[in-house]
Amino acid sequence: MRHISLHEKEKTGDNNLRRYLDEDYSDAEGQSILSLKYDYVQGLYCMDRFISSSSEDHGESSERMMATVCSPKPEIHWTDSSVMLRKIINPICHGIAMIILLIVAIIYFVLPTLRDLVGNMVTTITLCLIVSQAADLVRIFTEFSNHVSFLIADLFFYVSLLGAFFWLNAMGYYIWKMFRTRNVFLRVSDGRKYCWYSGYAWGCTAMMASIAVFAHYFLDLPGSNRSQTTAAEGHTAESIDGFFESQDSISWLGIAVFFMPIAFIIIVNIFFFVTTLRFINRMHTYGRIHHKLRCSFVMFTLIFATMSVAWLFLILSWLHVDGLLYMHIIANALQAPCILYICVLRQKHVTFLVKSCLGDQPPQTSEWGDEMTYMNGGNY
Repeated sequence: MRHISLHEKEKTGDNNLRRYLDEDYSDAEGQSILSLKYDYVQGLYCMDRFISSSSEDHGESSERMMATVCSPKPEIHWTDSSVMLRKIINPICHGIAMIILLIVAIIYFVLPTLRDLVGNMVTTITLCLIVSQAADLVRIFTEFSNHVSFLIADLFFYVSLLGAFFWLNAMGYYIWKMFRTRNVFLRVSDGRKYCWYSGYAWGCTAMMASIAVFAHYFLDLPGSNRSQTTAAEGHTAESIDGFFESQDSISWLGIAVFFMPIAFIIIVNIFFFVTTLRFINRMHTYGRIHHKLRCSFVMFTLIFATMSVAWLFLILSWLHVDGLLYMHIIANALQAPCILYICVLRQKHVTFLVKSCLGDQPPQTSEWGDEMTYMNGGNY
């Protein structure tokens, strides 16, 4: 295929162009009429058909052949460090993270003495993070998805992440409220309280998700949908991931609807952290139940810091900087091990319960939870 650019003073009608082509691009005087020509190599263009109607065809439609310039597919080598990090190591880290989070959820769900209100919140948060990791794993392999499946994966990712932060906010509010209550009793109407907190967390999540979907389809400007590679990993246009098929995803307006509540939740959780810490520092004596609440407050603080850092690096990965993208991958890979350490390995009473469950003697169960069952064991 050859692209020809003619002089403006020459006639560029269709008949004249045919005559010029037949006469080897020369006019009647033998002078060249070409100002520029470029020959496309094989692989940079493809043939297509189109139907046209013109006066010279006597008003009848005619089928013609046309050439379409195509973007070349860059060669991709799976041994490159960038490809291995984005397409191999990153999915493996997602799989390991889902396994680790599932272990934490099983521990807090299976052991009866951990199924208090805080334990149920930890289980729900880990399940939300598992769903977000699975949805993000689908977003990595864009060549195996179409527009509909990728849009669904985007929705699952943002909805589950938003739900995890709403549940974290519910945990912070519960701990803040219990420290300010004079008569503190754990395991009293935990089931009813969990239903109330579920209505708050899932209700707010469903409302914000509905608003985001409505904004994506009806309020966003035309042509502002992000490409899939930008949404999933923040790739640059000239990166090797241009090899993969571009997919439409949630628009920037929809993402703003999802992420603005998370930013507000982080500010509210900082308020819960500061006020609760001041209250704890003013306490001179406190009982066993307050000691358990203090352990729950430390766990909430560390989980809040871990999730907030991972969310911050997720936003920074959209700046089309490879270094920030790699830092996001590392932060996302470290999030699940940190939660395992915070919720299980760091807490002696939880590790004691796990060892007792795996040993010959199962732990005793009590309606007051492990804080009463192992009061004299020194496992907090």
